Amino acid sequence: MSEIRPRIEAKNLTAQLRYRAAGNPPGSLPDSAISNCYPGLEFDFRNVWKRIFVGIEMHEADNLIVKFDDPQYQPLLRHRILRVDGDPLAVQVSGPQAPNGPSSALATGTNPDAAAFLEWSNALARVLHEKAGQTVRCEVTRDEAPNPVLPPKIPGDGTTFVDLEVRRFFDPGVAVINRDMVQPGELTQSLCSPWQNDYRECACYYWASSRPDYVNVEPTSQGVSAGNNWMQKDRKRETPREYILDDRKDTRLVSYDDLFQDWQTELRFEVEGKDRE
Repeated sequence: MSEIRPRIEAKNLTAQLRYRAAGNPPGSLPDSAISNCYPGLEFDFRNVWKRIFVGIEMHEADNLIVKFDDPQYQPLLRHRILRVDGDPLAVQVSGPQAPNGPSSALATGTNPDAAAFLEWSNALARVLHEKAGQTVRCEVTRDEAPNPVLPPKIPGDGTTFVDLEVRRFFDPGVAVINRDMVQPGELTQSLCSPWQNDYRECACYYWASSRPDYVNVEPTSQGVSAGNNWMQKDRKRETPREYILDDRKDTRLVSYDDLFQDWQTELRFEVEGKDRE
C-alpha cells in the first residue's frame, strides 16, 4: 500500500496569487512581471481592464470609451471618464522642457492641458477594493474627447455624470481573472508582432524575467567580472569577454533583421548563465 502524504494547498486568494510553480522565474507572477502594466513577452495585463465597467469597453491604456455593449451607453462612445467615485483618472504632468530647465506643464498642441492618464491598476485601486460589484458615480466629458482632458477643478463643471457598475476582478473565491473581464487570447493579442521585436525593442535589463542580459560571466584577476551582452554576435570563448552596451545602431549586436531572418541561430539557450548550442 502506497504511503499517503499530506498535501498543502493554497486556499485563500492571496496565497494562490503568490504561488510559483517549480521552474518558473519570479517574473511569471502577476505582481513581478514587467507586463503588469506594459506589454511584455509573458502577457499584456492591460487588456484585462477594458471591461472593468459593465456595459462599456475602455481603451486598455486610456480613459477613452471605445465600445458599448448596452445600447443605453451609446451616447458615451468616444467620451472620456475623468473621475470614478471621486477619484481622478487623469492628472497634469509637469517637468523640465530642456535639461536643467525649470519645471512646467508639459503641454502639446494635441494635449494643451498636459493631461496624463493614471494607469488603471493604480487609479482604480481604492474603487476596486471597496466598490467591486457595486455601481459608482462616474464623471464623463460632456462632448467627445479624442485628446486627453483634465478633470475640472469643480466636479460637474462642463461634464456629466453616469452610474456604472464595477466588475469584480477575480471570480469569487479563486485566483482566476473574471471571465467577463477578458476573452480567450486577449492577454497575448497585443504583444509585439512579429514577436522577435520584443527582444530588440526593449533594450537590455528591461525583460529580465523573459530574456537573459549579462551572460558567459567570469571573474577576472582585477576582482571584477567579464561577460557578454546576450544580443552580442561574437562571443566565442577565444574572444575576450566584453559587454557591449545596448545600441540599436551598433553592428556588433543582433539587429531586427537578424532576428526576423535567423532567430534560431542568433538567440542562444542559456544554461547556468552560459551559452549552449
